Parts: sequence; structure tokens; C-alpha cells
Amino acid sequence: MLSSLSSITFGLTIVATVVMAATAAIQAARQDFDPFGAVVLAIVTAVGGGTLRDLLIGATPVFWLVDMTYLSTAVPIGLVTYFIAKRYNNGGGQRLIFLQYLDGIGLALFTLVGTQAALANELPVVSAVVLGCITGVAGGMFRDILCGLQPAILKQDLYATISLIGGAIYILCRDHMAETSSLILAFIFMIIVRWMVVYRNGRAA
Repeated sequence: MLSSLSSITFGLTIVATVVMAATAAIQAARQDFDPFGAVVLAIVTAVGGGTLRDLLIGATPVFWLVDMTYLSTAVPIGLVTYFIAKRYNNGGGQRLIFLQYLDGIGLALFTLVGTQAALANELPVVSAVVLGCITGVAGGMFRDILCGLQPAILKQDLYATISLIGGAIYILCRDHMAETSSLILAFIFMIIVRWMVVYRNGRAA
């Protein structure tokens, strides 16, 4: 059971790393970063939430210093996405919308990974929900700050609220159904709600 859960967590973290590195690269292209800057931003965004999580629970060295898989994933994904995004210099806001949809996936995945880590360390339920939220929002927050933008968490678009509710749904469901089903249900909730917010904001713009 523990081995299976570890595999699920690893898989979620890798997918989240890919997604968040891609969002950082798109933002780097939008902000006219050079390739090196794009890679740095991709790394910070991809591992930022998990790093903060590990520091808070005392899991050191942090995960990406122990396992090079995460850096070796973030760097090429960041570079490839950056050069693709640079081809669309005048996208009419399409790159931003795509970034926000991708960011919703990263938010959901890292929220679940952070919540799992908290539960594995036997933290109280409330602490697990909060740590899941921190893990979910931190990478995107670091990305926005480094780009000189107002972090989404400070805006009225339910960014952190979605993460908190999603983490709570996962914890509640895992007591009544299989682990995988709980993860899927919480993930779908966060994705649907976040994408609805992005869609609404896009139509209002």
C-alpha cells in the first residue's frame, strides 16, 4: 500500500513539474526573458511549492536535491515550451489564457501532492489542508513575483480557495473510497472550478 501510494505521489509530482515548468516558460516568453532566464523561472516555479513544503515539514535535503528527475524534467520542458511560445509574439492574449489553464492543472496536482505529504507525516487534518494549499500556490506565486506581476493568490479569483477546498475533499473522500478515486474526485473538482474562473475572466476581459 505504501509503495503504491509512493508511486502515485511520484507520478503526480512529475506531471505537476512538467505543467508548472511549462507555465513559467510561457510567462518568460511573454515577459521577453532570454532562454537562461526562462530556465531559471521554470525551475523555481516547478520546485518552489515542493521546496517550501519540505522545509515546513523538516524533510531535508529537499526533494529535488535528492532526486535529479525533477530538474532534468523542468529544464528541457522549460526550454522547449519557451521557444514554442516565442513563436507567438502577438497572440492576442492566447498565451496568457493557455498559461492560466495549465496553471489550474499544476495547482490541483501540487495541492494533492502537498496534502499527501502532510498526511504521510501524520499532521493534523487542518494542517494537511493548509500545507496542500501552500504547495499548490507557492510555485505560481514565485513565478509571478519574479516576473513583476501580482500573484494570482492575491486576486479575487478563488485561487487559494479552490486549493483549500480541493485538499479538504481529498481528505474527506479517502476515508470512504479508494485512494485513487479520492485523488481523481478532488482533482476534477479543482480543475473544473479553476477553469470556470479562467473562462469567466477571459470573457469579461
